[in-house]
Amino acid sequence: MATTARPRAKPRVHLSRDRVLRVAIQIADKSGIESLTMRNLAQRLGVEAMTLYHYVANKDEILKEIVDLVVSEIETPSVRGDWRAALRRSAVSAHQVLLRHPWACNLMMSPARIGPARLRYMEALLSRLRDAGFSAEMTHHAYHALDSHILGFTMWEVGYSAGIKELPDSGASFRREILLEEYPSLVEHMEQHGKPSRGDGEFGFGLELILDGLEKIRETS
Repeated sequence: MATTARPRAKPRVHLSRDRVLRVAIQIADKSGIESLTMRNLAQRLGVEAMTLYHYVANKDEILKEIVDLVVSEIETPSVRGDWRAALRRSAVSAHQVLLRHPWACNLMMSPARIGPARLRYMEALLSRLRDAGFSAEMTHHAYHALDSHILGFTMWEVGYSAGIKELPDSGASFRREILLEEYPSLVEHMEQHGKPSRGDGEFGFGLELILDGLEKIRETS
């Protein structure tokens, strides 16, 4: 007597809160934060959308948690050695991390999404400035100067890079449409964009200006 073969059961998907969040980051990195939905995340993990609620309360919680995971990748300022070198390394690290996860910049602007990693980063930066001899007032200003440069420049760089890709011939045809006689400085400026940058590029240039200013304030205060 022939027996009816039973259908094979689907392999059980092993999930954890960390895996859910890590895959959410992968989706955002690849396709942008707008592509991160509970449905897309569930499909990527191979489960039903309702299963996700065993690990996270909602999408807002996911956004807060993945931003904090990104911030945890940033090197905090060292408590030893030269204060300026420590701040530079941390700022460059933050810039590089946010370039890997460009969607995180906007989310970091929301106070509601400040998590433990962000608090540790803020505390480390503020403490390093105070230990370097800056007053509470100047530490306040220095923190915001550094933070706005890191976030603002990264957002500009991401947006600028996307715009350049839309220009044919890397902007060559656009330059031809601008009369050299009418906008010579602008054409010269655009030509500089095609040249290799030194060190940490434009981000590093702006960062050094900020650190130079802070050093002068520290020496005269």
